[in-house]
Formats: sequence, structure tokens, C-alpha cells
Amino acid sequence: MNTPPPLKLTLVVASVILCWAYSPIGVHMGLHSYSPGQLALLRFLIASVFMGGVALVVGIGRPQSRDVPWLLVLGFFGVFLHHTCLNSGQQWVTAAASSVLAQSAPLFSVLIAFFCLKERVSVWRWSCVLLGLAGVLVVIWGDHGVGDIDPRGLLILLAAVSWSVYFAIQKHYAHRYSPLTMACYMVWSGTLMLCVNLPGLPATVVRAPLPENLAVLVLGVFPSALAYVAWGFVLKHVDVSRASVAMYLIPPVAMVMAATLLGEHVSVQVMLGAVIVLASVAAISLEGRWRSIAKAGHAQAQTQAQVPRGG
Repeated sequence: MNTPPPLKLTLVVASVILCWAYSPIGVHMGLHSYSPGQLALLRFLIASVFMGGVALVVGIGRPQSRDVPWLLVLGFFGVFLHHTCLNSGQQWVTAAASSVLAQSAPLFSVLIAFFCLKERVSVWRWSCVLLGLAGVLVVIWGDHGVGDIDPRGLLILLAAVSWSVYFAIQKHYAHRYSPLTMACYMVWSGTLMLCVNLPGLPATVVRAPLPENLAVLVLGVFPSALAYVAWGFVLKHVDVSRASVAMYLIPPVAMVMAATLLGEHVSVQVMLGAVIVLASVAAISLEGRWRSIAKAGHAQAQTQAQVPRGG
């Protein structure tokens, strides 16, 4: 496989960061006219059409019949539940805080691995989870104050849990389908489920102001469709562990966008909480890399010890 120039890869990664950083800003604008369910449906109807066009041009694999139920499950957790909870929670939380809380998914992945998959979790990972949850509390405190937080805003954490479940299931099917193929079926199946919000949507689209409809159009084309295509391209040429580091830039970029486009004031506490959450998430991902390096070093040392030395 030909590796693209580093500049091209950097630009593609930057475009993904910008797309996903815009997501909470677009949601905030769309919620002025749409209910959380309507916004999720309209966003992914646009994304489904876009992904359909990409699939016709590029071509994707057909799912095996035995995998169809699991692809529907992926659509439920990755699109339906995740975005319904995300939109509902963001009615009570600022876009900047939402971008941080949504990135807490790896913390819940550790909990799912321990309680549901019965995997062994190291003391290091437990420490990272506790630190990350403390960071979540700092974000909540800095956003509205612990006493003033609306419990419905915590639905964003349920969205993070939903994304963790999606990722845990997706890993078992990643070897069967390309990233683009998985993204297409996830988007299409999730959109089908979101159609429960269809009643009243056409009339709401007609009544909504043009700027808000444009914000939803951008949501559907860029964060919900184009970013997945671009991310699939990145994953073809870069290790997942290296590529995922770029995701830590999403909350800071989202904060700048929220301050610029929405006029939000991002408090020092929210920024501090963001640092704590992202540091804990980064530490979880780094543990796997450290273990791999340690194993490689141990194997190399054993090999060298077995080589006979001349007298």
C-alpha cells in the first residue's frame, strides 16, 4: 500500500478534528428549532444520503446475513442511543462542556471491560478511571456549578457509555469489514431507528430559520459522514494508537469554536476538568503501548541471551 505524503495525512487528520469539534456547536444551534430526536434524525438522514453517494462511487462490501443483527446493534448504540442522549443532554450543558464529557468514553470502556467482559483491569487503569471521573466532576462544577447542574445534562455521560459499548462490539467485526463499510451500515441502521422521530419533522424544517437549517446540514455532511470517510482513510495508513492521539485535540478546538461562534465563556474550571479527563484517557491508551514495548524488549533480551557467545 502506498503511503500518502505526511502533509496530506496531516491535513486529513486536521479536517477530522475540525469536523468533530464542530459537532457540539452545530447541535447547540440546531436545538433552537428542533427537538433532540428530530435533530438526530435530520442530521443522519443527510448523512445517510451522503454516505450512499460515497458507497456508490467507492464501493463497499455487502454484509453477511449472520452479521446483520450485530450491525443493527452497532447502529443502535453508535447512532440512535448515542446521539439521542447527546442532543438531550446538551440542552442543559454548554457546547464546550459537552465536547469534554463526550470524550470520556474510554473511561467507561474500562468499566465495561471489567463488569461485562470480565477482563482483568490493572491498578493503573483503575487509577485513570477514578482520575477521569474526578475530571468529569470538575467540568460539571465549572460549567454550571454542582448545585445548579440539571440532572438531564448527565445524559451526555450516557451517550459516552453508549459509544463505549459501540466500540467494544465494533472491535469484534473490524476484521471482517473496512472502516468505510462499517461506518455506512452503522449510519444507515441508526438512521432507520431514528425514524421514530419523523412525525412533525417536515413542518419543523419549513419553520426553522435558514442559519439553523444550514447548521444541521453541516452537521449531517461533515461530522456525521465526511469525517468518517476521512477517518477511514487515516486508519488505512496510520496505526490506531497513533491516530487516536489526534482525538485529544477535539475538546480544545471545540472550546475555541464555542467561544467564537456561540459567544460561550469557557471557565477555568471547565478547562482544568478537560485537562484531567484527557490526561486520564491518554494514560489509559498509553498503558497498552508501554506493555507492548516492554514485551518486545523482554523478548529481545531473551533472544540475545540464547545466542551462543564465542570464547
